[in-house]
Amino acid sequence: MSIYTDLTEGKAKLAVIGLGYVGLPIALELAKKVSVIGFDISSNRIKMLKEGIDPSGELGPESFQNTNICFTDQLDVLKEARFFIVAVPTPIDQYNQPDLKPLLSASTTLGKVLKKGDYVVYESTVYPGCTEEDCIPILEAESGLKFKTDFKVGYSPERINPGDKKHTLTSVMKVVSGCDEESLDQITRVYELVVRAGVHRASSIKVAEAAKIIENTQRDVNIALMNELSIIFNKIGINTYEVLEAAGTKWNFLKFVPGLVGGHCIGVDPYYLTYKAQQLGYHAQIINSGRYVNDSMGFYIAKQTVKRLIARGKDPSKTKILVMGATFKEDVEDIRNSKVADVINELKSYNVNVDVIDPRASSEHLKSEYGFGLVSEPANDYDAIIVAVNHKEYADLPEDYFLQHCNDEGLLVDLKGLYRGKLKKMQYWSL
Repeated sequence: MSIYTDLTEGKAKLAVIGLGYVGLPIALELAKKVSVIGFDISSNRIKMLKEGIDPSGELGPESFQNTNICFTDQLDVLKEARFFIVAVPTPIDQYNQPDLKPLLSASTTLGKVLKKGDYVVYESTVYPGCTEEDCIPILEAESGLKFKTDFKVGYSPERINPGDKKHTLTSVMKVVSGCDEESLDQITRVYELVVRAGVHRASSIKVAEAAKIIENTQRDVNIALMNELSIIFNKIGINTYEVLEAAGTKWNFLKFVPGLVGGHCIGVDPYYLTYKAQQLGYHAQIINSGRYVNDSMGFYIAKQTVKRLIARGKDPSKTKILVMGATFKEDVEDIRNSKVADVINELKSYNVNVDVIDPRASSEHLKSEYGFGLVSEPANDYDAIIVAVNHKEYADLPEDYFLQHCNDEGLLVDLKGLYRGKLKKMQYWSL
């Protein structure tokens, strides 16, 4: 009897380990087809999930309806599963090195409940080789079982895009791999239960790992080029978005735009690949250069803002700036690795008084993560306003909105070019 058949006939349970923005959608979708155990080490998260609340703010209460799922933080419950999906975070540390602690800890936990005939699929983004070289030895050591003989392992990278209601788990093709032909077939069939867009069978676990890591590395490098171009065009005295608009009329021009590159994917994943390259004795020049450019943009934006204020006769230590938006991208609550913090910290290094507002972010979470919170209402005496995140709430604001919050005509710094060509009175600058 196959694991797929046992799952679909109700003879076996599937478990998802890690119920964040990646794991929860998978768990809930699969729970419409099979019996699922949703496991997370956070008892507070489990409590919220049992009440039908997504702590990430991505899914509404309706997503929990008509699902056969048990949320738990107990190992005894996790033992009941035979097919495990690991979807824990894979961040970087302060030195931009891979932080595998959550992944290795999850593997240790999983090893304690692993049984003969079980399947394990990793979804966490890692460098090629991590699953087989770092995770599987832990599974073997903790369980006392032998890989391939006693249990099977696969890798299927997540492609969840926070805040994106169009490109969801079910509507985006899923890359799947297994440790052998049997496991590839069984894992594919399980994911086909919920992924309407289809499944791509990768030839090996390493290929699937590499495919994921270059998806975000490619975007990172392209955005870095746009950011570098914006620096050059700023020196020339032309608007980057106008240049891109003109160049974009050619059929094969790639439409990337400049901006802050943070979050837990594009701003993190390339470091996993450069780490692996370094281990192999190769210095990844283009990828590292792209990372340097993108990681420097927060400081660049702050300095350009201060330079423009000084040019207007302002003393930076006596100026006041409003920053609009603090999440890592538009229309999400997620503040992880938000590069807006770099802008704010650099402004503060010039002794600028900074207020921050955001319709999505939690002031408490920002205070805990970055040391600054949100003001409840903006003041009316700012020397400059920086629209750092293009939330939909900001898209149609008139010039009068900004003017009423400035102590004179003011400076508007518009990182995404939302207000290009719409202002008549304010000084304007964008990337």
